[in-house]
Amino acid sequence: MSHAPALWRRVPAPVVDILLVMVAAVDVWLNMWDHTRLGVALAAVGCAALAFRRRFPLGVFLLTLPIALMQDVAVAVLVALFTLAERSRNRRLLAVCVALSAIASSTPWPTLAEVDRTMTLVFFVYGLATAAAPVLFGQLLQAQRDLARRLDEIEEAREHERALHAQAVLARERAQLAREMHDVVSHQVSLIAVRAGALQVATKDADAKEAARTIRSLSVTTLDELRTMVTLLRASGGHATELTPQPTLADVHKLVESSGTHAKLSGELPPAVGTPAQRALYRTVQEALTNVRKHAPGATARVELWQDGGDVGVTVANTPPTRPSLSLPGSQQGLVGLRERADILHGTLEAGPTAEGGYRVRLRIPLSAD
Repeated sequence: MSHAPALWRRVPAPVVDILLVMVAAVDVWLNMWDHTRLGVALAAVGCAALAFRRRFPLGVFLLTLPIALMQDVAVAVLVALFTLAERSRNRRLLAVCVALSAIASSTPWPTLAEVDRTMTLVFFVYGLATAAAPVLFGQLLQAQRDLARRLDEIEEAREHERALHAQAVLARERAQLAREMHDVVSHQVSLIAVRAGALQVATKDADAKEAARTIRSLSVTTLDELRTMVTLLRASGGHATELTPQPTLADVHKLVESSGTHAKLSGELPPAVGTPAQRALYRTVQEALTNVRKHAPGATARVELWQDGGDVGVTVANTPPTRPSLSLPGSQQGLVGLRERADILHGTLEAGPTAEGGYRVRLRIPLSAD
């Protein structure tokens, strides 16, 4: 039984539409009581319209509505209602369509001279219940798809965070290794070079003098190579650590590209921006884009670097989400950390919703911040 939905999804959409048209036509042929030319024509148009239900769900529903006048429960109308509910998020529109379907199914056709109001009311309530069923099922299917999409986004975000954590751990290990090499290995190699130089000056033996010179030369060369390795380790170079704990403005472009959101970077800053300010600007962009990814699925973001007199800053603004998002718990520590970083640099951080329904984060730092 669990394989049935998977097999159903493999059936091509045109085949499904043709089958629905045929089922609706058979239903009309067996249950319709108005076999006049007008009734048959309206029924034929309504059944044929089901082939276009995916592209024009509301129009197809309106075309199938006359069938409800000519039989109690019409398959074509129920299919059209389900398709509309599966694709529309307008609850008022769906309620109106349910009411129209109930009115059409409870209206006597052709119009009789005497109308039993009690039976008409009963048929209307019955029609409401019948029309509401496919609408509720379509909305349930829509919510299931939204939930599955959101769970996929959450899993992608977790994978992204795990990758960032692994990169941060690797960067810390490289930094620790760089400190050990600088503080211990470089220090001892320097002592070897000093002792070798002293021996070269003090000894009278030619062979010992040559050996001391060789040791000193090798020690100096080793020191130069160690300094190069320490510099590379501190920079955390390599493809595996593109986002390092000590980033600069040069890394903002890669950050925007790898953020997993539809983000665009504009503007530039002067080269005189200090290293602490560069890190603050980078962290602001990183935190803002992470929040867009988590809380505004489908939104587009704009990252703008700017200079205003003696201040520099960055503004990250995003549009409203295009897909519903789940209510996820958040620590709210990201913006708190950004504000603390801005205060240390004598700057300001502003964050809040925009009038258009999006969100904006704006950091301003004095150019002289050090």
